Amino acid sequence: MKTTLRAYRPADFETLYEIDQACYSREIAYSRRELHNYLRFPGAECVVVEVKDPKTAVAGFCIAALLKGWGYIVTIDVLPGYRRQGIATSLLREIEGRLKAHGAKEVALETATDNEPAIAFWKKHGYRTRGIKKGYYPGGIDAYSMVKPLT
Repeated sequence: MKTTLRAYRPADFETLYEIDQACYSREIAYSRRELHNYLRFPGAECVVVEVKDPKTAVAGFCIAALLKGWGYIVTIDVLPGYRRQGIATSLLREIEGRLKAHGAKEVALETATDNEPAIAFWKKHGYRTRGIKKGYYPGGIDAYSMVKPLT
């Protein structure tokens, strides 16, 4: 599948919001305000992936932030019909490259302890568990705090 990575544009906002709603349960998905705030965070980076598909133009995105040499992945969202095709890996590589180019030495994230596919994805890409954050997600779901050095 032909994909193109590009920087976020404000005109993408509603599409990104709809993708986030499709990727996560209502309790976990971001509100418009939260998503807007993450996109405006100082040091924010957002990469969008477009696909050549008559039904869908944007298939996913990744938001990250950089603060004092630390990168942080806020979210990586890929529509269900486009998963397991390397799109998330492409987004991750691009966002890590951007963070590193801006001085990040490490990148961190949280992922639910009961989300085995996500845990496997992060581990495959060099992220290691640093600890557990109890009750991080709604409903009392714990999260792994994960980190990866950017060398």
